[in-house]
Amino acid sequence: MTLDDLAQIVAERAKADPSSSWTAKLLAKGPEKCAEKFGEEAIEAVIEAVKDDKNGLASEAADVLFHLLVMLQSRDVPLSAVMDELASRQRQSGIAEKASRPKS
Repeated sequence: MTLDDLAQIVAERAKADPSSSWTAKLLAKGPEKCAEKFGEEAIEAVIEAVKDDKNGLASEAADVLFHLLVMLQSRDVPLSAVMDELASRQRQSGIAEKASRPKS
């Protein structure tokens, strides 16, 4: 399975009845809840990485990717926009790219 495949599944499930789909149920709670859930999964992945649990990290990383796609769906940001951004960053070093970002 590719991320494109998973993004398509998320988009399809977004149209489902929230009583029958975890994805639809989460999306029905709004972008803020989707972002919160993504953050929880990211923290769980960090914990598994610190524990050096490869299987646990793989499992939590899968959750992170899934919930990232749900969060993107909640804001109508296609995966292709993220991939385009990554492609644009390949044209320069990570250090140069970071230095070019506006200061906040």
